[in-house]
Amino acid sequence: MSPRPGGFALISVLLVMSLALLITAGLLRSHHRLLQSSGQQVQQIDLRQLAFGAETRALMVLQVQSSNKTVDRTQEWARLTFDFDSEDAQVRVDIDDLGGRFNLNSLLVAGQIDQVTLNRWERLQASLDLAPLQLRQVGALRELSQLRLLPGVDDQRLRELEPWVALLPIEAALNINTAPALVLSILGDVNAATADSLVRQASSSAWGSVQAFTQDPLISGLGLSSHGLGITSRWFRITVEVTQGGRVLRLVTDVERDAKTQQWKVLQRCFLSAIANEVQQ
Repeated sequence: MSPRPGGFALISVLLVMSLALLITAGLLRSHHRLLQSSGQQVQQIDLRQLAFGAETRALMVLQVQSSNKTVDRTQEWARLTFDFDSEDAQVRVDIDDLGGRFNLNSLLVAGQIDQVTLNRWERLQASLDLAPLQLRQVGALRELSQLRLLPGVDDQRLRELEPWVALLPIEAALNINTAPALVLSILGDVNAATADSLVRQASSSAWGSVQAFTQDPLISGLGLSSHGLGITSRWFRITVEVTQGGRVLRLVTDVERDAKTQQWKVLQRCFLSAIANEVQQ
């Protein structure tokens, strides 16, 4: 017995409706993904605008201290930590003096390397429990990641070195007024307790000269070399972290103050984004 014509019509209608529902569902999914992607792009733009605004504020603070004879921890840029809320976002800004780090370019630029610098490099590696590494004189570098091209340098070693080293012009002096305790300890036979005391002292009263530092009662009998040391700096790193809606954007900006014009210029910027709970782990 063959089906009635009305049965075929009903089946055809049901098939057409099912197909229409499938197409509609697909369009809705595509539309949802488009809206989600657009929302993420708008949020990313907002995060970047907030980060650039915070970077500008940091540069304004640095500009204030440009005329000072020293760069030290008693100044506003070192004491002021930006933590503020804006448009349902949390913004944090830190300023770090790169001059207070060991300058790796003093080892990488072709030429005669003095024993004082080599001794400090060896002490730094020993303090970090790193296997001795002889760096090639490959010329001045701008980014720490470029060291991966050298034998024996991997991501792990870079992560361990990063907080303590910088890549500055070879003439840049190590700023004793902002150097952390570990960096001060590699200047000679300076134990950890003495280095900590020096940092606490520098946080309240900066050294006005390298001679005043080497003759400080805490270290005057150690015979520290003044070679490569200074009391000021022209290179800083501004780190901005913006958190909004479960997302985190980090902006890391290296800046330099021109020695003649006293104006600040951006050397490089790097954006890092991640989910907030991933960054905290």
